[in-house]
Amino acid sequence: MKEPAHDRPPIHNKLRNWLSQAVAAGASDLHLIVGHPPVMRLHGDLTELPDEPLQAEETQRILNSLCPREALDRLHTQKNLDFSFHVDVDGTICRFRANLFQTGQQLGACLRVVPTTIPDFEWASFPKALAERLAFLRDGLVIVTGATGSGKTTTLAMIVNLINQSGGFRIITVEEPVEYIFPRAANSVVTQREVGTDVLTFADGLKYGLRQDPDVILVGEIRDQETAQMALSAAETGHLVFTTLHTRDAKGAITRYADLFPQDVQRDIRAQLAMSLRAIVSQRLLPGVERGEKRHLALEVLWNTYPIASGIRLGKLESIDNYLLTGREEGMISFDESVRRLLRAEKISRTVAEQNVREVSYLNR
Repeated sequence: MKEPAHDRPPIHNKLRNWLSQAVAAGASDLHLIVGHPPVMRLHGDLTELPDEPLQAEETQRILNSLCPREALDRLHTQKNLDFSFHVDVDGTICRFRANLFQTGQQLGACLRVVPTTIPDFEWASFPKALAERLAFLRDGLVIVTGATGSGKTTTLAMIVNLINQSGGFRIITVEEPVEYIFPRAANSVVTQREVGTDVLTFADGLKYGLRQDPDVILVGEIRDQETAQMALSAAETGHLVFTTLHTRDAKGAITRYADLFPQDVQRDIRAQLAMSLRAIVSQRLLPGVERGEKRHLALEVLWNTYPIASGIRLGKLESIDNYLLTGREEGMISFDESVRRLLRAEKISRTVAEQNVREVSYLNR
């Protein structure tokens, strides 16, 4: 997929230098906030670059040089703007995701470094067997949850690319913005649509995507009732739909999905979700024992078995925690178990482990 040619002036030299440092260090994000020097997030920790604190006028100029001209009006009216861009860093074209925002009547930015290639499962510590089981479901809805920066986009990119590389699938993605670019694969067709550039909304991307002969649909995020309803409908009609929600755990994703709808229809939505949901994968990236080392992936995996579907339909979600602990044969795993394994492998500290389990006593089992 060719990078869209946004109409923007050349990127400011200072910004190019900061981005180059972020890429060289392996940072995930670069923060540009007036009154602070540029700050990188490296393996979960914030690290200041050796520059003077940013001044308002210069920051405005620097970020204006980054922003596509056709999007400046949107930034001024909505006070927020998401888009992707690419920069030549030492001879390599690097991709970034930008969020520009107003803070204290001044312009700030968070710039996410997007790897040039989709990572492999070993690098991400994501179980290959789980990815294959998710990738080759016949139909239904798969939800990946977690906080911002927990690797949801990377997980979905790896799974969808596994489908793409296997061949024989028509894949449609609706993203804001497009991050990973899926490589061309024999006998597969992938189209990636960016909200705000190629399509107006996630819901529109789904609506019109269903007319484009899809087998697999990736919806970057479900934020509203219309998108949630269309994702359910697509899953019900024989498509495999992947999406994300911002929730703490798998059980929270079910509650959050239903809460996108008015109270009087939530019972019907739970019934649809009980039928269409296939799995929920919730993830967290936990800091390692040594500061600055790569973070470690903790997973919670919920498969929609008959007892789980019954609990969703009846709104009795309190039993899900128990099924996560007892459903190992069905492929379930709880955060408590995942964190316990990381602790026993000495990848995380006891303190981090205790902060990420429901019951501290479980760590001693």
